[in-house]
Order: sequence, then structure tokens, then C-alpha cells
Amino acid sequence: MNLDAELSSLAAQEDLPDDLVRRLLQHPQARRSAALLRRDLTPELMEEIIRLGSARTLAANGHVPATFRARFAESPEPLVRAAVAASVSDEPPGLLARLAADQDPSVRAFLAMNEQLPPELLAVLAVDPEASVRSSVVDHWRHAPESVRRAWLTDPDPGIRRAAASVCSPPADLLPALLADPQTRAIAVRYAGPSRELAADPDSGVRRAVAAHPYLSAELRDLLAGDQDAFVRNEIAARPDTPQALRDSIVATLTTDDPVADWFLSFRRNPHTCPPRAQTPAKLTREEAEDLLARAGL
Repeated sequence: MNLDAELSSLAAQEDLPDDLVRRLLQHPQARRSAALLRRDLTPELMEEIIRLGSARTLAANGHVPATFRARFAESPEPLVRAAVAASVSDEPPGLLARLAADQDPSVRAFLAMNEQLPPELLAVLAVDPEASVRSSVVDHWRHAPESVRRAWLTDPDPGIRRAAASVCSPPADLLPALLADPQTRAIAVRYAGPSRELAADPDSGVRRAVAAHPYLSAELRDLLAGDQDAFVRNEIAARPDTPQALRDSIVATLTTDDPVADWFLSFRRNPHTCPPRAQTPAKLTREEAEDLLARAGL
């Protein structure tokens, strides 16, 4: 671990005396670590962090007292207001409503991530004039009412329609339009029955979605096993119901000159596990912390 990383780790260490934290605040990377992660910052230390220019990072710390969070919500800097908007509570009452009416769309987009936001404000942001805000609501409002989901699925912005189709099961009457829309056709395949027409679609993304469909027939599976697109063939090879002989014959055709493409193809076919979490660094004693700070000239 290099010196900067060691200082950042120390800045997040629990039960660190305030005088050592104050010295760490003079190091930019350690200051950001302390501002974002510490749960025991005193008002004096928070004022020092703000004075040193890390108000935005401190605003993202969910353990900062409500008085400071309300202050950040009134900051003249949009990035600070956005950082606190994602987790601030409604203290004082009406604070969330003010943020929902913020002139900067990034603030409203971050507010849509806030788990404390009531449905009535989510409904306001769901029809926000800025697509980035609506997109944030789509990503985070998992129990939106049907009227809102319908609005998203028919939104004039193709990105919103795609995002909504990815997370919302569409009403039956909207499915034909989603299948006819080039922007949502591939996503909508999952809600439709696989057909020969879809399996022959000129868009490889649509054919790939058909190849991954849980109710794909053996006839269409064998047809798509010979698809010109490697990623479509790969979906067939990844299916648990694909006969081993067919799988082996497909895999033999999937070698490319692109190592990134090879990795993606292999990843889809083979189970992968995440690496084990890195061990938490051992706590430093006061003497060890002093030595580290001395090496950093703090």
C-alpha cells in the first residue's frame, strides 16, 4: 500500500483521536476519506473540512447531522446540493420539496435516488422535463404505479423507453408498440413469445434476445446456433438446454482476434464468482499513526 492509500485508510479508522484526524485533513486524499466515511466527525472538524474545500464529499456522508445536511441543501454550489440530495431527510420539513424544484437537473436526478423520498415527490420527478431526471427515477422507483410506468414506456426520449422496458413488465396493450420500436424491440422480446420472424430480425440484438428466451423452441435454437453473429451463437451455447454436442460445435466457432470480445463470450457461458473481499487493514496504534503522519510530513 502506498503512502496516500495508507493515509486514506487511517483517516477512516474508527476511534481515531480528533487531533490526528485534524492533521489528516491537511492531506487531500485522506481528507476526502474522512469526510465521506467517518461517523464521528465533530462540528469543528466538519467546519474545517468545509473550509479546506471538501464540502461536496462531506455532503455525501450520510452520518452528518441534520443541521449540516440542511445547510448543504441550501449551498450555492449544485454539486454540493446534488451530493446531499441522495440521502437527506426532510429536516426541516419541506426540504425535499425544495430540492425537487431545484433549478439544476443534477440535483433533481440525485434526489430521485433518495430512499426517503415520498411517492408524491417521486411522481413529480417521474415527469420532469429533463430526461436525466426521469431516467434516475426509472432506475430507482421500483413500485411506480401503472400510470407512471405507461408514461415511461411511451416517453418521447428513447433512453427512457429503453430503461423502462428493462425494469417494467409492460401492459399487454403496449407490447406491440414496444416490439415495433427499434429502440425497445430487443428488450421487449423477453415479454413476447419467440417467433421465426424475431429470430430472423436484422438487428443482432433482437436475435440475441430471442436466443436467450426461456421458452425458445428446439427448432429456433438450432436455427440460431448457425447465426452469423458470434454473440447470438454464444447465447445458444450458454443455454442449459443446449445439447453438449451442439454446444461444443458452437464454441469451436467463437474464437476471435479481440481478447475483450473473447472475455465477454467466455463470461456469458461460464459461471464466475467474485474475488474475496480485501481484508480490512489492521488498526494502527497511536504510535504507528504518528509515525505514518510524520513520514507524510503532517
